[in-house]
This record gives sequence, C-alpha cells and structure tokens, in this order.
Amino acid sequence: MPNLDMLLLKGPFPGVEEGLNELRFAILADGIPANSEGMSELRMYIWLILLNTPPLKTDVYLDLVRQGASPAHAKIQNDTFRTFQGDPLFRRRVTQNSITRVLNAVAWRLNDAHEARVNGWQSPPTLSEFGGSPDTAILSRHSLAASVRTDASTTNDAEQIGYVQGMNVLCGPFLYAARSEVEAFTGFERLITQECPGYVRGSMEGVHKGVALVDRVLQVVDEKLYVHLMGYHMEAKIYAFASVLTMCACTSPLPEVLKLWDFLFAYGPHLNILCIVAQLVLMRNDLLNSSSPNQKLRSFPALNAGAIVPLATGFTSKIPEDMYEEIVNHAK
Repeated sequence: MPNLDMLLLKGPFPGVEEGLNELRFAILADGIPANSEGMSELRMYIWLILLNTPPLKTDVYLDLVRQGASPAHAKIQNDTFRTFQGDPLFRRRVTQNSITRVLNAVAWRLNDAHEARVNGWQSPPTLSEFGGSPDTAILSRHSLAASVRTDASTTNDAEQIGYVQGMNVLCGPFLYAARSEVEAFTGFERLITQECPGYVRGSMEGVHKGVALVDRVLQVVDEKLYVHLMGYHMEAKIYAFASVLTMCACTSPLPEVLKLWDFLFAYGPHLNILCIVAQLVLMRNDLLNSSSPNQKLRSFPALNAGAIVPLATGFTSKIPEDMYEEIVNHAK
C-alpha cells in the first residue's frame, strides 16, 4: 500500500489517473490516518484532491465575508445553532460564528452566480465556474479501481442552486476537518455545486430521487426486509430524507462520518445511497423481529463506517445497470 504522505508530497506517478486510483485504493484498504477524535493532518488535503477542488485565494473568501449577511442569513441563523448540537467534539472545535461566516459566504457566491447567469453577465473571478470541470470519479460497477467521470451540472441547474435547510450539516464536517475557514468553504462549495447540486436546489429534487432509490436498492439487495418495511408503510421518504441530504452526517459519531466521507469522496458521493441501505441491512434482524419498525427507524444506530463500506461496495454487483446509472446521476 502506498504511503499517503509520500503520495501527497511527490504527486501522482506516472500520471494523474494512476495516482488518483492509487489514492482511492489506499483509502479503501487502510483509510486516512486519524486520531480517536477523527483529526488528521492529511484528510482535508485529500478531500480537496478527490473533489478536484481548484485553489482559492484567501482574499476571495474574505471579500465574501465582508459582504456580511446574505439574503439567506435568516435561514442560516435558524440552522447554525442546530449544527451537530449534541456533539462535544464538534462544539469544541467549530464555533457558530465560523459556521455562519462560511454559510453566508457560500450563499453570496451562489446568489452572485445566479444573478450573473440570469442577466447574461460574464462571471467575475470570485464566482464558481458551474460546468466545465470534471467531477470526482465514480465507482465502477465491476471494480473499485476503475472509474469514469460524469458531466458537471448545467448552467440552467446552477441558476436554481441556493441555500436550503440541511446545508449546515453538510458544511460541518468540512469545518471540523479543515485547518481554516477558507479550506472548509472551498471544499463545501465544490461539493454542493459539482457533486450534489440537486440536493440544494429549491425543490431538493436530488434528495427526493435519492430516497426513492433507497427503497429500490433495498428491494434488490434484500427483498424480505423491503417487503417487511413496506408492510408497515415505511418508505424511505419517512426515515432516510436527512441521511440522503447530509450524506449520513446526521448520524453520529462524527469521526465515523469523516471515515465514511473519505470513501464517498474517493469513489463518488452517489454511493451514499448504498451506504444508507447498508445501514438498514445491518439493522436487519432488529427490523424483521419488530412489530414497530417505525420506532427503530426514528434514529439510526451509531454509524460504523468499517461495517457499512464493505456492505455498500458489495451491493454494486447486484444492482441493474439502468438503476446504477440513476444512482450515479440522481444528485446532479
């Protein structure tokens, strides 16, 4: 297995794709080194590489912060105090002011991009380029080492992106893992504009597609459990909406969320759908033996990335090609 420090220091050899595949496999095989609280000197840098995030000058972020309260500031204030509210690790490291600044900066960025597109202006250099950059590689159906790329969201889609409730939870792990707000802002913005813009449009269409796919994937990989839950009218839209929207960041503990995100950023955030189904399968016996599965699914058990990832990767060979394609594209 390659040494992650050396891989990051020397860069990819012999080429970028080979280096990325080596990095992805290293994450899948041994993970990113971190302490018991999930802190790692390498994690944020690796996330930014996997998300194909271009560098951002600190002054660009500071200019956005200086603009003050964004049009979404009231919504942001309502959400900020709830971000990982019961997690002492997060509260010790990340302040509400920090969350508010990053979310307002992103809201300004999205607002400015929307106005530029609507009015036909040429985007100033402080705006994201919605389109034209490749996404992180997606997981191959046949091999975790092989991957393809998909097109970024279109300009029309980008015009509809804005602040929605739940973005604060998606932002939180970036702030926890990063060494600066600029790093967190850069990675978070890249995620929502390139990897899952469908989650943060006003209609949240990507999330609705995602929860529907949770039901369909469960039916394929564990029909008995699917039939049992449907018998109690327990569709995924009832219990999995937050897990889809936040890429499982709504389920503690935070260090396990970070490990799961290592995998998702390496092979594609769309695989969160399979990770949610994996959590259901891990609960299988309790759910099948329960006459009130709705009670069991009010909150998922503590996240265990080490158990979830192998299950999720194992599902890929069972899913029909057309359904897998829907999973890949559901958040775009």
